[in-house]
Amino acid sequence: MKRSREKAASELFAALYPRLAGWCRRLVDDDETAHEIASEAFTRLWARWTTVSEPRGFLYVTAANLVQDHWRKLERERRAVRRATTEASLSSQPEQADPSVRLLVQALPERLRVPILLHYYADMPIREVSVLTGRKEGTVKADLHAARELLRVHLRRSLDHTL
Repeated sequence: MKRSREKAASELFAALYPRLAGWCRRLVDDDETAHEIASEAFTRLWARWTTVSEPRGFLYVTAANLVQDHWRKLERERRAVRRATTEASLSSQPEQADPSVRLLVQALPERLRVPILLHYYADMPIREVSVLTGRKEGTVKADLHAARELLRVHLRRSLDHTL
């Protein structure tokens, strides 16, 4: 029984994965992300294998939901970048959100990076960030300010180098 289940899943994977990954690729415009989404859809199917009556439909609906989650995440990141740069009194246009900002945020010390990610990328209010990190609200605000200042300095430097 288990062997036939594995064989059926393997055949389904071989038949549908390339097409599903290609479909995802057209939606997210990134090979790696498309393969992650397609793989996750198959993982979720495998977890519900005995209860899913239409595997192909399940895969595409699941992948569509994962693509939508991906788009939401990208939009949250764009808003966070705009918000962070605005609060750091830098003028930037939303269409020009520099991908190096993500690298700069990743390079911040954890003490500063975590509040930035929670507040700007996950849209959490300072009170919630305070609870999650176990820090006082004033400390979170100070850390956010320090992080914005570091980002501002690095962004100004990179802008000066490009001009």
